[in-house]
Parts: sequence; C-alpha cells; structure tokens
Amino acid sequence: MLWRDFIQLSLRALTAHRLRSFLTLLGIAVGIAAVILLTSIGEGLHRFVLQEFTQFGTNIIKVTPGVQGARGGPPGLPSTARDLTLEDALALARAPFVTGITPSVSGNAEVRANGRVRRTFILGVGPDMQHVFSMTVRIGRFLPPDDATSPRAFVVLGASLKRELFGNANPLGQRVEIGAERYRVIGVMEPKGQFLGIDLDDTAYVPAARALSLFNRDGLMEINVTYDEGIAAARVAAEVRKVLLARHGREDFTLTTQEDMLASLSNILAILTAAVGALGGISLLVGGVGIITIMTIAVSERTNEIGLLVALGARRRTILGLFLGEAVALAALGGLLGLAIGTGLALLIGLFVPALPVATPWHFVLTAEGVAVLIGLAAGVMPARRAAALDAVDALRSE
Repeated sequence: MLWRDFIQLSLRALTAHRLRSFLTLLGIAVGIAAVILLTSIGEGLHRFVLQEFTQFGTNIIKVTPGVQGARGGPPGLPSTARDLTLEDALALARAPFVTGITPSVSGNAEVRANGRVRRTFILGVGPDMQHVFSMTVRIGRFLPPDDATSPRAFVVLGASLKRELFGNANPLGQRVEIGAERYRVIGVMEPKGQFLGIDLDDTAYVPAARALSLFNRDGLMEINVTYDEGIAAARVAAEVRKVLLARHGREDFTLTTQEDMLASLSNILAILTAAVGALGGISLLVGGVGIITIMTIAVSERTNEIGLLVALGARRRTILGLFLGEAVALAALGGLLGLAIGTGLALLIGLFVPALPVATPWHFVLTAEGVAVLIGLAAGVMPARRAAALDAVDALRSE
C-alpha cells in the first residue's frame, strides 16, 4: 500500500467519527495540559527559590559550630563543640582569598524609639555584612569597623522598621532602645524583602559583640565568609578549615559552601517538579485507556473493511500499521492540543497572578509530547494486533 493511501485511510477513519475522535484526543489533551501546567508551576517555584538564595551572592562559605551528622548523634544536629568566637572570625578574615567575613548572632527583642515600641528581629553582624550579602544602605552608612570585642552602640534599621518607628522622618542620629541599651541610628538599609521566613526589612542590625551581650550568648551562631571570584570554593574551604583547625585543635565545626547548598536545593526542587509532573501524568493513563477503548470499538465496526483489505492482498503488517497509525495520530493531536492549553494556562496565570512564579520548562514540553505518542502507540497495539489477526473470510461474513 502506498504511503499516500495509508495516510488517507487513517485520516478518513478519524474524520468519519469526528465527535468520538475529538473526545478521545481530548482525554490525552487534558493529561498533557495538566503535566505542562503543574511542571510550569513547579519549575517557577524552583527558579524563584534559587533566585532567593543567589541574590545574596554565590561565593559564600558558611561556618557553623559542631559537626553535622557526627557519630553518636542524630544526623543534622551539632555535636558538643567549642563555640565560634569573634576571634575566630577575625582570624578567618586574614585567610587566603577571603575578601570579607561577618559573624552572626540573632534573636528577637523590643525596639523602642520616638514613643513607639516594636518587637522585631535583631541581627548581630560585622561591618562587612553588606558586602558579604550584597546589601546596600539607602541613607547614612553601615556599621563602622570598630574593635570587634567592644564596638560602639550603633544600629542600622531595615526599611520597614524605620517606617514603623520614625514614619517619614529622618532617623539618622536618633536614639533607639534595644533591650536595656541605647543605640544611635547611623543608617537605613535598602528594601530587601523576605528570606526563609525572615523579613530583612523589619530587622535591626547591630554589632555582633553587642548582640552576644543582648542575648546572653557565649558564642556566635555562624560566620559567613566571602572570597574572590574565580577561586574554587573547595580551595577556599580548605584554607578556612586549616585556620579553624589551628585554633580549635580538632574539626568541631561545619563548612557549607553556597555551591553545596544550591546543588542540594536544586536536586530537591527538581525531584519535586518531576513528582508534580508525574501526578499530572496519571491523567495521561486515563487518556490511554480511552484510546484502547475507541480503537477496540473501531476494529469491531470495521471488520468488513479489514476483511476486504486482506482479500485484496493487504499484508497483516499493513493492517497493524493502519490501526497503530490511527492511535498514534489521535495521541499526537491530543498532545498538541494539550500543549497549547497547558502553556496558555501557564501564561495566563503568570499574567493575572504575578505572585505565583510560573516558568514552562520546554524540555518537559517535548517530553510530554513524546510520552503522548508512546501512549498512543502502546494503547493501539492490542486493538491493532486483533485487527491484523482477523481471518479474511470470517471478516467478510460479519455484519
């Protein structure tokens, strides 16, 4: 049989029952649309979370006290270890390739100023914090490079905290009370938004030594180190480890590079995106069952036609290919319709709900269309084999 005749027979069979064919390919279309829409939302969230992490820079190494996953304790919980100190932070500032360090101590406390009181997040940091985390000061300046162990009582306010305490007035030079101490406002940060549930705009930034006293802590919660661009993170981590081993005598700390965090996070989010897409793929199986049903009915309805084709010399593989072609055509057309619906819905969500990040992963689009064709092929095998196995005489006798 010529290819032209083969294609003509397949298309004629589909157009002979337009409504039935449309409903069948609609089942595939709904499945593909669900996969595209869900994976678009998952990919959008993936990119959003990674962007949230990378907005603070990618050349950062975090040092925390304790060895995570140490033998004898649950994984992820620090073991008994020596605290990280301000002296450790100062020593790390002199390590090779290091361009900045910031110790970190945080907690909540009441901030009082201008007759107003607000309980907010207090972050004790070093003078390099704005450079380490790529943050900028809107007005005034950031914490000066005082003696790390006895810094002056200066505070820099987040944008929201400044508005809550001082409204539209200029807060520079004003006094605020944090805990039992008074601080002088020397700067206001540019708006930064939220990060991991912490509103950085509703934060007061004070020297780390002052925060240690405020929260009655002996050691730092973490030290963040930034290094030269182009230097391998592993190389810098080795230098940081060498400095801390010389000071502590043993490895009772944990180093986490930004690359490690981003890689782990990316893997987790990729798995979640694939899992969400797999949930949408369940509806594809329903569409495949629909194709099996319709093709089985088609074989029963066209028994005479099959018998006539066999009697005229059509090969069994030609009959097999004819019905497989119809099933694949249904699935492919349904897939294309589903791609149009899914991408269209994703675009509409992005336009009307900008707070929900949506990004269509085009490799998923191609994969979804390929899966649709494979489902059509698999679903058409059983009816096609049944059609190809029909005896010509029996087929011609049937009505």
